[in-house]
Order: sequence, then structure tokens, then C-alpha cells
Amino acid sequence: MSLHVIVGAGPVGTATALLLAERGEQVRVVTRRGGGPVHARVERVAADATDADRLGRLADGASAIYNCANPPYHRWLTDWPPLASALLTAAERSGAVLSTANNLYGYGPVTAPMTESTPLAATHPKLRLRADMWRDALARYEAGRIRATEVRASDYIEANSIITIALGKPLLAGRRAYVPAPLDVPHSWTSITDVARTLVTVATEPRAWGRAWHVPTNPPLTIRELALRFSEVAGAPAPKLTSIPYVALWTVGLFSPLVRELRTTRYQFARPFVIDSTLATRTFGIEPTPIEEALSAAAASLRG
Repeated sequence: MSLHVIVGAGPVGTATALLLAERGEQVRVVTRRGGGPVHARVERVAADATDADRLGRLADGASAIYNCANPPYHRWLTDWPPLASALLTAAERSGAVLSTANNLYGYGPVTAPMTESTPLAATHPKLRLRADMWRDALARYEAGRIRATEVRASDYIEANSIITIALGKPLLAGRRAYVPAPLDVPHSWTSITDVARTLVTVATEPRAWGRAWHVPTNPPLTIRELALRFSEVAGAPAPKLTSIPYVALWTVGLFSPLVRELRTTRYQFARPFVIDSTLATRTFGIEPTPIEEALSAAAASLRG
């Protein structure tokens, strides 16, 4: 039994903690308020993860540290740098592998399916930030100071996504869903279950260190196709959808920080945004969770 330290208790942190606990590992979840899943093998600790000394002590003897934190979008530029720095320092002092849950923002706008070799070409400060975090970790890895890896996922299916924010509740109630994106553009959707599985796998596989991996993900679906599959799985009426024009999104963003941030990533829905995750499947044998299973979990969560 090894100690695994998880920073963050959102959907990914919770799924990762429970996966490890069910495997018989010792898990320590670190959040500001001491939250996290309730399990006999999960210890919940209230701590400021930007405090490198405290985080390093909490990670002493750990085999891995998992960066599953997710500051609010509108605070990324202020909240991420001290947290990322503390995680690097804690990994170096403790010797634990740093396994980070990341997304596809660092690639910026693309014209072809994204692979792990796609250049991290984002120029918008908030998008480039996630790429720079990986560059900093990789530099320390290459200098022999830490062991590090990261996994990159597309939009989640079960939480914090268009499904749970805009589609799910209206569709379950048989109402029209208003979507802040075009409806007929192919897009990749990743299961949080697969993020957790991949995070744990790469943290414990020496051949995974020193590089990034795409989380195994099903073939892309348009929002219209996704809504139809969701409604079928959930036993809901046929979906009624309306795409919100960009000018309306821009106007609402004047009053809502969350909606304002959607402007930054709208490019991901304006043209095909597709992840190629075959390398992780081929290397580690991880297959994506069937889309129906992930959508069923999303529906159950929304109903709960």
C-alpha cells in the first residue's frame, strides 16, 4: 500500500481518490476546507496547497502527487502560478511523481486532430498558462529534479461541461436547451472516469514520465448528436436545441465572469476539435468508457 496525495477534490480529484482507495491504496486529499470523498482509506486535509513547505510535508513518503486542482476560470492568471510552483517544489522535495490533470487549451486553435506531438501553440494568456505549466515541469524533469507526467483531456462528459451546464437539466425536463456554441461541429468528449484511470496509470509507469498523454476518448460527436444520445440513454424526450449567437454570449459576458470566459474557448466549438488518444490506448491498454455509460452517469448525477 502506497501513499497518494491528491490536490483538489473536484470531479477529477474525487474520481482519482476513490479509484486509488478501492485499489487498496492510502489516499490523502488536500483542499482549502478539508473536503473530499468519504472513504475509509481517504484522509481529508485542510491546507493551502500554495504553501510549498506544508504541501511538501503532506507529500513526504508519497509515491505520487496528483494535481487535480481547478481554480475558477476568471482567476487562472492569479491562482495557478503559485499553486503550480508549490506543486513542483513539493514533488522535488518529496521525490513523489507529479501527475497532472490538464486539458487541450495549450494547443490553441487547431486545424487537425490533436496528438501528443501537436505543438503547444496557444497565444491567449489563459490558454498559454496551461502549456507553460507543463513546460516548467518538463524542464525540471529533464534536469533530473523531479519525475513528472501529465494527461490531457477534452471537455468532460459527467461534470463541468456543456452537458451538465447547458444541456442536461433542460433535456431531462423536456424543455428547450440553449447552448453557447454551434450545434453541428464535431467535438471530443472525455469521461472523468478515464481521466482518473489515466492519471493513476501514468503516475505509476516509469515509461510514462517526462511526457504528456491524451486520455482515451471516444470518437467525436456534435452537440446535436451528443444531446440525442444523452436523451436516449436518460429516457428523456427528443432534444430541442437552440444555439446562442456569439453576440448574445458576448453581451451576457459583460455581467457574468463565467460566461465571459466562454468567449476565450469558443474557437473549440466553431470548428472540429478532435483528440487523438490512440497512443495511450496502445501503450497502456486503456480503452475509453462507452459513451452511453458516461452519459448515463451524467444523467444520474443531474437527477441526484
